[in-house]
Amino acid sequence: MTKRKASKKIYQYVKPYRLLLLGALLSAIVSISLTLLIPVLIGTALDEIVSKGNVDFADVAKILGYIGIAVAGVSVCQWTMTYFVNVLSYNTVRDLRRELFRKFNSVPLSTIDNNPHGDLISRVINDVDAVGDGLTQLFLQLFSGAVTILGTLLFMLGIDWRIALTVVVLTPLSLFVAGFIGKLTHRRFTEQQILQGNISAFVEEHVGNERLVQAFAYEKRAEEGFDAYNTELLDVGFKAQFAGALANPCTRFVNAMVYAAVGIFGALSVIGGSLSIGQLSCFLTYANQYTKPFNEVTGVLTQLQTALAAAGRVFELLEFGDESPDSNKAFQHSGGNVVFDNVSFAYNPQKPLIQNFSLNVPGGCHVAIVGPTGCGKTTLINLLMRFYDVDEGSIIVDGTDIRNISRKNLRSRFGMVLQDSWLFEGSIMENLRYGNENATDEQVIKAAKAAYAHSFIHRLPQGYDTVISEGGGNLSQGQKQLLCIARAMLTDPEILILDEATSSIDTLTEIRVQKAFAKMMKGRTSFVVAHRLSTIRESDVILVMRDGNIVEQGSHEELLKKGGFYAELNRAQRNI
Repeated sequence: MTKRKASKKIYQYVKPYRLLLLGALLSAIVSISLTLLIPVLIGTALDEIVSKGNVDFADVAKILGYIGIAVAGVSVCQWTMTYFVNVLSYNTVRDLRRELFRKFNSVPLSTIDNNPHGDLISRVINDVDAVGDGLTQLFLQLFSGAVTILGTLLFMLGIDWRIALTVVVLTPLSLFVAGFIGKLTHRRFTEQQILQGNISAFVEEHVGNERLVQAFAYEKRAEEGFDAYNTELLDVGFKAQFAGALANPCTRFVNAMVYAAVGIFGALSVIGGSLSIGQLSCFLTYANQYTKPFNEVTGVLTQLQTALAAAGRVFELLEFGDESPDSNKAFQHSGGNVVFDNVSFAYNPQKPLIQNFSLNVPGGCHVAIVGPTGCGKTTLINLLMRFYDVDEGSIIVDGTDIRNISRKNLRSRFGMVLQDSWLFEGSIMENLRYGNENATDEQVIKAAKAAYAHSFIHRLPQGYDTVISEGGGNLSQGQKQLLCIARAMLTDPEILILDEATSSIDTLTEIRVQKAFAKMMKGRTSFVVAHRLSTIRESDVILVMRDGNIVEQGSHEELLKKGGFYAELNRAQRNI
């Protein structure tokens, strides 16, 4: 994304806080005006001292009083300007982060799946922080700098237009140097932000799977991989910082030339009698203040370039395409009847997965889905929940195409337990209420008992108020899965989806949970994805999938009698 486009988009987020901008601008005007008045007062005091034989201490004291009042006014106005700018920046950062988080909930699941999670997190945290820091520096320097340049120029023109013209003629040279270095550094800082996203993704991936890293003795290779990223970031960061650091000394050199020229011409004017010593002192102060904003802007050029590069990555994320338009309709009746009508789907168009798949599941039917890894079992669940939309055909629930129903309404009818147990940092009670926030404590405990989780919860230090660490790190895998099962039971769903829901539970507990599921699934449509065939023998229908197609269909006994692929899978598991 170009700097111009990124700047325009940032302005759209700043726009709601125009009053804060106005307050900062007014504070800058008053502050700079008082700052510019101080050299005049000092020059007047100098002339009072130098031009008279006897010093009028009363007049000098009065001028010093005015200077004190001006200094106090400058301090107050600088504080208010900084306050307004900081509030504006923090609000803008808050709005950006809010939009980014909302974006995660509106993009297709494929967008989240296809981008490194660490990089996405880096954009929300690091890149938005960089934008906020850049805004703070930009407005502080922009307001004070613009008013200072304009004010000092007017004062200098009022004192001696010829010397002022010398300053104006040399100014474009400073702007040219700053602009040239700015273009040089932008590409470097863009590369730096991208690499920071990559290294965040790498760290997030390895820290989140540290057990596997150590289990496979991968520590050394992980460190080597990190070092490679870190070294590349060091190289790019050094080049970016070096290029950015050139700006300030280069512009200071140009501005020193301006100051020297003013000093030479001013001294000649004093000798010629067209300027007083006080006016020369005032002029030199103004010349220094006139060039100061150029030095300050180039001094924070590195931060501004970082902010623009970060803004490009932030708005690139915000421009990701949203999910297909959602309907606001809801189901008119319930029954749990599900029909897959000639469904075709592929994650990658060049690699077809499910082709011309059809299935009719009556309400209350218990359906099991089995097959080798990668055959499309979990994909069917993703399509049924509309995590992905079908490429061709349709999925109809209770007579309505699910694409004509709001996703929220559709998903509210399902209870889901996945193989990967996800829990957030919070109490066990809060985690269990995740899908039903209005559930009473009694209902939560009842669901936990049904899932055989109550006994281990009761043994925890604070029982149901025990706080789970991020990802449930202070619980065993089996305990986490029992909590996820209880959470699904608490939603009391119309249709139940179990995707390897008991894979991490011991055999005895699994038998008990299966009985609880059997009781819960009575009268409900249910889909069970399983690898262990012993857990789905009582299913009404078993679908045997292979390469995205149903190759066999029937009850456990019927499929065994056929002696086909299901019978082969059953023999293989019995021989393990």
